[in-house]
Amino acid sequence: MSTRSDFFNRRAVIVLAGGLIAASGLLASPCPASAQAAPQPVRIGIVGAGNIGGTIGGLWAKAGHEVMLSSRHPEELKDLVEALGPKARAGSPAEAIAFGDVVLIAVPYKAYPQLAQDHGASLKSKVVIDAGNATPARDGEVYGEVQADGIAAVSAKYLNGAKVVRAFNAANYKVFAKNAHRQGGRMAIPIAGDDPAALAIASQLVKDAGFDPVEVGPLAKADSFAMGSPGFGLDLNAEESRARLGVTR
Repeated sequence: MSTRSDFFNRRAVIVLAGGLIAASGLLASPCPASAQAAPQPVRIGIVGAGNIGGTIGGLWAKAGHEVMLSSRHPEELKDLVEALGPKARAGSPAEAIAFGDVVLIAVPYKAYPQLAQDHGASLKSKVVIDAGNATPARDGEVYGEVQADGIAAVSAKYLNGAKVVRAFNAANYKVFAKNAHRQGGRMAIPIAGDDPAALAIASQLVKDAGFDPVEVGPLAKADSFAMGSPGFGLDLNAEESRARLGVTR
């Protein structure tokens, strides 16, 4: 796998996407399983260690990926990372961003302007999975921006230069924890983004967490499953989700 510095160009992102897909057996191979290379884990930096970050980070760690959860006080995450097992560690937000080949943003939406100011340069060209939601009671002026422009446009503004994929924002963390790897039809996770390679990476990580990704379309389509939209809060399988969201492919 390429070094982390190599991920600052599109070609390396495409290589990572291909590696993830191949590792999960989505590409046909004439070689027997015993002759194929073992899957390589992906490093995932998680900005935020609350309900979403801890839940999804734990699912990725269980799947074999290396995760770094972050906080301004990483020493306070000791019990959490110990509970998630040897694939998890703690760090500062800057350390998590530097660590991750992929970065999950899981902080309150009101923190996005400060996130952009402090870490925008480090996030440029990274694959960024954006799980944030804006709420009126908590997020103040930034919520007003979302109401005026849509969450896809506001995320693109504050995560400018990153390869943004909206995912893991369309339900409560308790729903994710309950339904990961469920039997009888996995829960669908709608995702949207403008970069095909980043979408491929996010899709595979959704699968690794125990769900079925439903690619809704470009980033602007993320408004169709944002909080407050008809596509939010649905516990559906992939076929049902595509029908509800009007996805034809």
